[in-house]
Amino acid sequence: MVSRDDLNVKSLGPCRIDSPLLPLLDQRKRSYYNVDESDRVLFDDTASAMIARGVPIDQIPGFEPAGPRRKIFFDPSKTRAGIVTCGGLCPGFNDVIRGIVMELHHLYGVRRIYGFCNGYQGFIPKYKRPVIELTPQTISQIHEHGGTILGTSRGQQDPAEMVDCLERMGINILFVIGGDGTLRGAQTICREVEARGAKIAVVGIPKTIDNDILFIDQSFGFQTAFSVAADVIQTAHVEAKASPNGIGLVRLMGRHSGFIACYASLARNDANFVLIPEVPFKLDGFLEAVKKRVTASGHAVIVVAEGAGQDLLGGHGGDTDASGNAKLLDIGLFLKQKVTDSFAAANLELNLKYFDPSYFVRSVKANPFDAVFCLRLAHNAVHAAMAGKTEVMISRWHHRFVLLPIPLAVRDRHTVDPNGDLWLSVLESTGQPPSFG
Repeated sequence: MVSRDDLNVKSLGPCRIDSPLLPLLDQRKRSYYNVDESDRVLFDDTASAMIARGVPIDQIPGFEPAGPRRKIFFDPSKTRAGIVTCGGLCPGFNDVIRGIVMELHHLYGVRRIYGFCNGYQGFIPKYKRPVIELTPQTISQIHEHGGTILGTSRGQQDPAEMVDCLERMGINILFVIGGDGTLRGAQTICREVEARGAKIAVVGIPKTIDNDILFIDQSFGFQTAFSVAADVIQTAHVEAKASPNGIGLVRLMGRHSGFIACYASLARNDANFVLIPEVPFKLDGFLEAVKKRVTASGHAVIVVAEGAGQDLLGGHGGDTDASGNAKLLDIGLFLKQKVTDSFAAANLELNLKYFDPSYFVRSVKANPFDAVFCLRLAHNAVHAAMAGKTEVMISRWHHRFVLLPIPLAVRDRHTVDPNGDLWLSVLESTGQPPSFG
């Protein structure tokens, strides 16, 4: 359960400075959404859920809306901002960087904006990573390319050293673009800033192509990623149909959450089997279902998320990567071998094609939808930061942009509900059984 207190957003202090956006807000006050900070975007979206809480309406949990404030905390002429990108690559990194810089420079008049290179390593002297000055000229075309102009890295760094760096450079605002591990790092920076009594705002923009961060409708880059993955599934389908007893086996990203596998499969409607981490399966039952499908129809397409079936591979032995994520064994190659062996044992012909587009999926530039989404996330991140909001990230909830406290966002992981409507749609689309008994 999420309480009203869980959604409270931290602030560095009262806002006493007129926003440079006032002329825009006044000119369009009848049509432009002016944020009422006392208003809330309700957490629950059904009447039954709100009734079940049994509390007065002013106690129902709700998010503080994102958007421009009429009064801001920071004086733009005296403000220095920093941007850092962390974790694995994701479509839209550069779009977010560009959106932040353009909004700070042109709308708020902030002229000193810096990019820290290679993730949190960029703050630590021993790594000797450069710091790049970001201007509208230097970032004007970066959205036309995938990746991130700032580079990235995984893993946490000493928060004391990171805040030392911010104070040495006189940084007032830090924008952190990354996934749950990155946001946990941002949380440690906030704790160190608070312990020192400093006035540095830390605002996150959630990035994960797995779409596995809690309390966001969708993370940027996700739609681009599953669109590219859907094209691979279509290719696998063409290959499978072209050969006798053809199988296209596609391994997609999805460490703990099978959203890419689900959405990509639905987008093309060519998959016959979808395997995700949230729904365990029995190998023997699955192999029999595949043979039955191929015998009856002449081909099959299998889509598997990277985190699926780890129990069949004997686990990961406790090893973790630099971000603290469990190192997964390769379910795609495992299934390729097991399917091959199963058909051979049954004396059946098999033409299996294996596809693993993981790095291609995450390194392309954002599609038009994600490009727009990244820009709007960037704008709202700047609005929040200039108003002195901190230890907060930008989310979209019920199609509204809201401020989400980072501690709540990293409390757990967003996963596909095996009893929810998304998984039901996958079962309806593929025709696969609910379980492989």
